[in-house]
Amino acid sequence: MNISTNKLQSSEFGAFLSRLTLGVILLAHGVLKITVFTIPGTVAYFDSIGIPASIAYLTIGGEVLGGAALILGAFPRLVALLSLPILAGATWAHAANGWVFSNQGGGWEFPLLLLVLAVIVLVQGAGSFALKGIPAIERLLPNALKS
Repeated sequence: MNISTNKLQSSEFGAFLSRLTLGVILLAHGVLKITVFTIPGTVAYFDSIGIPASIAYLTIGGEVLGGAALILGAFPRLVALLSLPILAGATWAHAANGWVFSNQGGGWEFPLLLLVLAVIVLVQGAGSFALKGIPAIERLLPNALKS
């Protein structure tokens, strides 16, 4: 692969890497909630910190479906926008554990980094190697959320 130093191509590739990174991490965390912590375990954890079960299910779905959509490059700005409440919630859930994520229970540095990464994807869009959006859905989105 020839990575040009052309400013447009470099920024498109950077946007792709940001989108791909966020997508892989969201997907991995969603799958982790299903396969390791289990869905009932995730729901119980959310309940233990005062978050309703419905939010646990939405979080798992958002991470799995949103992560996959970002990896594919389908509606990245919309997915990034929709992931902000998940990532803000994760930052809040880890806030009492201190800054560093290696702290007991995981600190808030990593969730905050992911939140900022979602903002970057929201601003930059899909970048290179992205699927085009479904035309019927694209027409419903405001221009700011289109790839």
